[in-house]
Amino acid sequence: MSTRVALDTSALMMPVELDVRLFDELERLLDSFEPTAPQAVIEELRRLSEKGGREGTAANVGHDLATERCLVVDTEASYADDALVELAREGTVDYVVTNDRPLRDRVLEEHRPVIALRGRNKLAITQP
Repeated sequence: MSTRVALDTSALMMPVELDVRLFDELERLLDSFEPTAPQAVIEELRRLSEKGGREGTAANVGHDLATERCLVVDTEASYADDALVELAREGTVDYVVTNDRPLRDRVLEEHRPVIALRGRNKLAITQP
C-alpha cells in the first residue's frame, strides 16, 4: 500500500506562489505516494481562484492539480483545515502537507507527521 498524503490549500498553491515543484519534492521525500485532497480544500481553491491576481492564479493552478492528480475525499468537516485534521485523526492519511503553522500544529497534536517548506523550495518532514 502506498503512502497517503493529504494536501492543503497552501500546499497546492506552492507551485505558483513559491516556485516549488510540489509532486517532484514529495516523490523525493517519499518515493511513491497517493496524493489526497479533501473536498473542502477543492472548494476553498475554487473560491480563491475567483479573486484573480497572483493568488487567484495560484489557486486556479492548485485546483487543477488537485482535481487531476489527487484522490478527492469527502469529510464530515466543511472547513478545509478541520477536514485535514479529521483525515489525520482517523488515520486516513500518513502525512499532511501544509505551510500553515496553526494547521501544522493541530496535525502534529494528532500524532501525524507534517510535510512543509524548508528553505526556499525544498520540502521536509516534521515528526510529531
